[in-house]
Amino acid sequence: MTQPGIPNEYSLSTSCYGTRLASIEAQAFAAVAMGFRRIELGLSESPVALNGFEESRRETGITVASIVTGCLNPRAEHMSGTKLGSLDGELRERALISCRRHIKLAEKYACPVVILRGCEIEDVDIVSEAEGLQLRLDEEGNPEELQSAVVDFVSRAQLKAQPQVEHLCRSIHTLRQEHPEVQLAVEPGSTFVDLLNFEAMEWVMEDLSKTGLNYWHDTGTVHRREFAGLPGQGEWLERYSGRLVGVHLQDAVANESEIPPGLGEVDFKLVAEFVPPGAEKVVEINPRHGRSEILAAVTLLMERGF
Repeated sequence: MTQPGIPNEYSLSTSCYGTRLASIEAQAFAAVAMGFRRIELGLSESPVALNGFEESRRETGITVASIVTGCLNPRAEHMSGTKLGSLDGELRERALISCRRHIKLAEKYACPVVILRGCEIEDVDIVSEAEGLQLRLDEEGNPEELQSAVVDFVSRAQLKAQPQVEHLCRSIHTLRQEHPEVQLAVEPGSTFVDLLNFEAMEWVMEDLSKTGLNYWHDTGTVHRREFAGLPGQGEWLERYSGRLVGVHLQDAVANESEIPPGLGEVDFKLVAEFVPPGAEKVVEINPRHGRSEILAAVTLLMERGF
């Protein structure tokens, strides 16, 4: 056995490493050295091969607590696994194949949860309008008039995307039927044209309530959406905490997320009030932040009630 660090109750996303560590063995040992006993296989620009992880698990005792769909492939804006709600049948099938690969990996490592994300609304005009609104937010901040424009836009976009939401529900239902033993959790996206906005999330959760579909929260994503005038942490958590199985813990400001907790604007005390005791708590920050920032984030989260 390796010499462990001081144990903590969090998981560490492998996305925090970036390209610093070139093997899953090195990532596992580094996590244990910082006190983590669980990891999440997260998204990365250059995913490492998982060969040799079985031996690392035996030596360190580390477990895989969650897997983000897409972690087996290089991170990209339009990853195949995010197309479960595409209007294109071929893209949906590719997305299902990708998700099945991740679910089989979860089964191999006795990982309880696979995290799914929706997909971008497939309408050129809607996407262009969203980009324009985001550019204005970056340049002007969040005046009330602009927030109102964002809220109106998201409402219109959601109605237009209803057929895609229906495709997403069918795709998830298929995966639940094929793999009932692995939990699936849906997570909101970061852009205004992500399929899983606040209302669409409710449609999906209600439609698939009998399948055991769960919710996964992301503090950074929701904070940036709140800045734009959309529902914030309290609204998301109050609505969906009853089916929440995990949370990505990252800080954020208006135009940036994946910041170490404590260095941004997220109210982690508020979030802690809603997160159930058994939910997985995953530290997920940008790879440019190192070991000291990760350990400081853990300390801050403990102080905030996690």
